[in-house]
Amino acid sequence: MKMKKLSLIFASMLLLVAFTSCDPKEEIPEKLYPEGSIVWKNDTTIKTHVIIPVGKSLYIEPGVTVTMDDTLVRPEIVVLGNIYCYGTAEKPITFTVASQYRTEAKRFNRYWGGIICGYDSKEAVLDYVTIEYGGAQTTEQSASFQNQLFKTVTGEGVPGFHFCNTAGQFVIQNSTFHNNAEDQIYITGGKSIVMNNKFIGSGFDGGEAINYKSGCLADVAYNLVYDANSNGIKLSNKGALEPQTHLFAYNNSLINNGWRRPKVKGGSIWLEQNVYAELYNNLVADCRWGAKRDAKAPEDNRTVITPNYYFASTDIGATQYKGDETKGQLAGASDIVSATAGDKNPMFANFTIQSDMDINAGTTKSGKTPQVYNSAWDFRLGAGSPALTGGKTDFTRHFGTTGLTINGVTYKSPAPAAYFGAYAAK
Repeated sequence: MKMKKLSLIFASMLLLVAFTSCDPKEEIPEKLYPEGSIVWKNDTTIKTHVIIPVGKSLYIEPGVTVTMDDTLVRPEIVVLGNIYCYGTAEKPITFTVASQYRTEAKRFNRYWGGIICGYDSKEAVLDYVTIEYGGAQTTEQSASFQNQLFKTVTGEGVPGFHFCNTAGQFVIQNSTFHNNAEDQIYITGGKSIVMNNKFIGSGFDGGEAINYKSGCLADVAYNLVYDANSNGIKLSNKGALEPQTHLFAYNNSLINNGWRRPKVKGGSIWLEQNVYAELYNNLVADCRWGAKRDAKAPEDNRTVITPNYYFASTDIGATQYKGDETKGQLAGASDIVSATAGDKNPMFANFTIQSDMDINAGTTKSGKTPQVYNSAWDFRLGAGSPALTGGKTDFTRHFGTTGLTINGVTYKSPAPAAYFGAYAAK
């Protein structure tokens, strides 16, 4: 195993200086990077696994497109050191596949693995980054398996991004995770801020958009989650690492999630295994379930689950939002909830509510499924929306004051808003 592992590392290091490039970007002076840094300035085609060695840092510059282009190898990017992806609104960084595979019919075909950070990874930044069409299943040749990362066995679908160092830290902001066949992000350690992102089309036959296990302190805010197979946000203290996971999830919009999962899980927010969660000002619209817990392994009793906003365009949706201790369905005292179909419509600026949608379509096979995501939609709240007020703003999140300092830049989690969801009034 050690010889195979070393061979893979050396091969991947060679790849870093021999990848296919074209279309040079504007040069940034090399002196901006620490000595020994690996810098990707140009569009890059990857045909085998890439490993960033321990003690090394990969910097990716604005506008770079990384094309994962081998459907046999199904490459992974394993970061044993650090990774800094500094895109901009005008020049985002994109991890994708060849154009012929970027179709709705092929969206969960698992064309590459994902970005998998190792136990010695100290830092990661994803800013204005798109990660799409990943979720490859591990084999004995997979870089993550060879380095005994993620779930350390073969046959597991790889998330879009994974971080596991309980002493490390990362920030994901202004980014889009799109059509990945497994979890979009799967986190098993570290301090983090996840804010102002979009998680679209999560998981083929399972998979969450945002999945945290033990060993984490995190602020998760102002994210849009659309069409997660299982849960928009899954929070757990599974693994019993230190520290106990304590996570603030606030002002997120979770829409049309869970309908593809025909089991007890699958909806908006799932809590389990003694996780300490604080859930405020989240807007849940037409998800299969509201907040739920694992009744056999519930959350920490300090967890706060209210106020949040639950809208259902169907009567069955309104019914499935109701609290039920025996089924683990949670209801908060200050929640705002549709009593019947269409009640308390949040009045999105540009999104047509489907009154005939079946949020249990994964079970009933009715064919009345939610719409495919459309980038022209606008989930800001319309004037007069009942979701504009009632949120809680007087809580102290982890990183609102001191923030997280990564590679010399301090990132702070945003202040909570009194409206519900990720977007204010139009």
